[in-house]
Amino acid sequence: MNPFTALADLPRHLSEPAVRDLAWTLLSPPLLAHTSWPQRHPLIASSWAAEPDLLADWLQLQDENPQALHEWLSRSSVRRLGLYYERLWQFALHAAPGIEILAANLPIRQGGHTLGELDLLLRDGSGVHHVELAIKLYLGQPPGAPEHWIGPGGRDRLDLKLDHLAIHQLPLSASPQARQALERLTHAPIQASMWLGGYLFYPHGRDHPSPAEAEPAHLRGTWLHRRQWPGLQAQYPDARWQPLPRNAWLAPARRLAVQAWSAQDLQVWMDGLAVDAGAQLLVDLQPDDNGALTERQRIFLVADDWPASGTEPGAAPPSAR
Repeated sequence: MNPFTALADLPRHLSEPAVRDLAWTLLSPPLLAHTSWPQRHPLIASSWAAEPDLLADWLQLQDENPQALHEWLSRSSVRRLGLYYERLWQFALHAAPGIEILAANLPIRQGGHTLGELDLLLRDGSGVHHVELAIKLYLGQPPGAPEHWIGPGGRDRLDLKLDHLAIHQLPLSASPQARQALERLTHAPIQASMWLGGYLFYPHGRDHPSPAEAEPAHLRGTWLHRRQWPGLQAQYPDARWQPLPRNAWLAPARRLAVQAWSAQDLQVWMDGLAVDAGAQLLVDLQPDDNGALTERQRIFLVADDWPASGTEPGAAPPSAR
C-alpha cells in the first residue's frame, strides 16, 4: 500500500521543519489497512514509487533549499492541520513525474449551495483519480472498537470519519451534481480513493487492542490523564518532555540542543495549565548522533475528566514553538 517503506526514517534526518513534515506526509504509513473504499497512495503511479531513491534525492534538495516550499505554503491558510497536510501533498504532486493535478479543493455546488469539495483530482498512468486526504490523531478508548477511537478534542471519531468519507466525500465525484464541474476538466472515468494518515494513541498503562482495520505498521503514541503524569515521569526518568504546537504535530520532532526545555521550564508550563485545559501533545526529546534532540516518544496529556470535558486542544505557549 505504501511504496516508500524503505524511506520511513528519512524525515528524522532532515533539518528544515516544513521539509520534515513534507517527507513525513509522503512516507508515513496509513492508519488503516482495510477500508470500505480503496486506499491508494497518491504517488503510486509516479516513477518515484518505482525508484524511491529519486524521491529521497528530491526531498534532500528541498531540505537544502526550502524557499519554494515556504512560498507555496504562504499562498493560502495552513492554520488548520488538515489544510497544511493537503498543501504539502499538493506541493509534492505538482513536482512528481508522471502525475498531473487537474484540480485541488474543487467545490461541487447545487444551485447556490456547496455540497462539498474534492480534495484532489489527479491524472496519472492508470487514469484519473479523485483522492480524499485526511490527517487524523485518535485516542483509544476501551474496548477498542472504531467508535472508541476519538480525537483529542473529544468530538471527532474514527468511525464517524470513515462513514463521512464513505457516504459523502468519496461518492461526490460520481454524483450528478459534480458532472458539470468535472466535464470541464476530463471526460475520462474517475476512480475515487482515499489516503488516511496520522497516529493512534493508546491509553497509558493498559493493554489496549488496535482497531481491527489498523495498518500493522501504523504510527503510535500514548495518552494519559493529568493524574497519571507523575507515574509516567517515574517510568522514564531520563525523558526530556516538551510540548508541541499543533502545527508541529506531523513529523517526529527535532530541536537544537539550545532549544531544549529544562525540568524547571516544563514544571512552570505544567503549573500554568488550567485544570480543564485541552489535550496537549508532548514529546520526549533525546540526543542524537548529530548533537540535536530528536523525538523518542509522544503523548497526549488530557484533563482528568476527559473525554467528558473534551475541548479543542490548546496550542502550546510561544516558548514551546
